[in-house]
Amino acid sequence: MYHKAAFFSFLLAIIGFQSLAQREFKTQGGDTTYTMKRYVFMLLNEGPTRTQDSTTVARIQEGHMKHITEMAKTGKLVIAGPFDNGGKHRGILIFDVDSISQAIRIESTDPAVLSGRLEMEAIYWWAAKGSKLP
Repeated sequence: MYHKAAFFSFLLAIIGFQSLAQREFKTQGGDTTYTMKRYVFMLLNEGPTRTQDSTTVARIQEGHMKHITEMAKTGKLVIAGPFDNGGKHRGILIFDVDSISQAIRIESTDPAVLSGRLEMEAIYWWAAKGSKLP
């Protein structure tokens, strides 16, 4: 009995690790099969340096928006936007990349991050492949 339980636990662990290593898997929902895809969900939070004058803030924001536009053109950034009354959470970015480290590398060149106005916090997020906002 112990050997069966240990084997079953081992099998579940392998399946779990295999699904984490892949970026896509299929799942059934009634009569529909969904392909789930792993994205990187990144929160942009207030950074430690927010004392810049208004002219500098405007320049940083212009560079931030240009950076977002360029990332979107590459297809690696699939959605972005600011929060309304989000407190320290200023906005989100959702990346279609292989890893959190890749998303951090891409976003680390954002002028708002470089200036210290924003900080990054990233986690993996699963969604049905091709999901769109209405």
